[in-house]
Parts: sequence; C-alpha cells; structure tokens
Amino acid sequence: MFTGIVEATGIIRKIDTEGTNKTFTIEAPFVHEMKVNDSLSHNGVCLTIVNITNNTYQVTAVQETLIKSNLGELRIGDIVNLERAMGSGYRFDGHIVQGHVDQTGTCTNVQEMDGSWLFDFEYDYASSGNFLVEKGSVCVDGVSLTVFNVKEGSFRVTIIPHTMDVTNFKTIKKGTKVNLEFDVIGKYIKRLFEMGYKNALAHK
Repeated sequence: MFTGIVEATGIIRKIDTEGTNKTFTIEAPFVHEMKVNDSLSHNGVCLTIVNITNNTYQVTAVQETLIKSNLGELRIGDIVNLERAMGSGYRFDGHIVQGHVDQTGTCTNVQEMDGSWLFDFEYDYASSGNFLVEKGSVCVDGVSLTVFNVKEGSFRVTIIPHTMDVTNFKTIKKGTKVNLEFDVIGKYIKRLFEMGYKNALAHK
C-alpha cells in the first residue's frame, strides 16, 4: 500500500523489450536502501524490483500494465515519481493508494497562478464509470491530490512549489498522458450500490 506522497524521482536509464513486457533500468537516490522483491510505485504503478546494481535497479512491466498506464510511453531520460511501500508505524500523510492504475487521463491546461499552478485533466468517464467527488482525492502519476471543479470526466488540481520541485509535474504540459488511480473507498461503495441495484432487480 502507498499514500501518494512521492519520496523522490528516478531517471529511466535503459529500456529492454522482452516479448510483450518491458524492463526498465532506473537510477534513484535510495537504491542502496532497497532490495530485490521490494514494491515500489512508479508514476503510481506498483512494480517489483527484480535486480539492483550500484545506483540503478530494474523493474518489469507486463503488457496489461503498459496498456493501462503511461509506462509504455516512457523513454530513456524520462523522470518518474517514486514511492516505497508504506511501512507499519509510518505517518499516513496522503490517502490510501494501491498502486493499481485505473486508467490514463490527459492534461488539458496548465495555468501559473503566481506561486502555484492549476492543472486540468480529462479522462474517459463514459467507458470507465470512474468518478470523483468535490474536494475528494485522486492519485495522478502517483501523487495524492485534492480535486475541485469536478465534472463527469474532468477535474482540476492545484500544485504547490514543493510538489512541482520534487515530482514530475514540472514535465507535465497540455497533452501529456498521466496515470490515474481513483479512491478505493469510492470504488467499493460504487460496486456495492451496483450489486444492490442488480439484486433488487433480480428479486422483483
């Protein structure tokens, strides 16, 4: 489990294609603290470390992950947001993040606001049914954020200078594809209501 509080960014140093999978070699500042089989969030995608060298490590993304996220579009030199799995006894500063991307979205506008930035995003609501609530939480490329100006298939977030400095938001512009993970509590509630509605119809 993660909280959406990005610890650091990593740099893609190498990409190897193996069948339908891709293995990424990533340089990160805390490689010496990691071990093989650790779980690590990459732009909000939970991947398992399969190899470690002096200052890089490797993770493999399978076809399903590449299709549902923006990892398949990563290139050598790109920056990714990194967060290690939450340990017991840690402070819970973000929201519950599983590292299971629901779908991608697209940045539609970036506006500088004299000390902060407004980012607008759109996503395919019609086919996914994923939803947000005003002042609720969403995970964008692994970053826990509060949403506002919520509509069906779109939302806005505010990015403060610290977040801009320590994440890949500095590279996001109009047209950039991002990974979205919606609030797991909301997803469970939605599913329960759907099941209740279907059961009610079945007993009519």
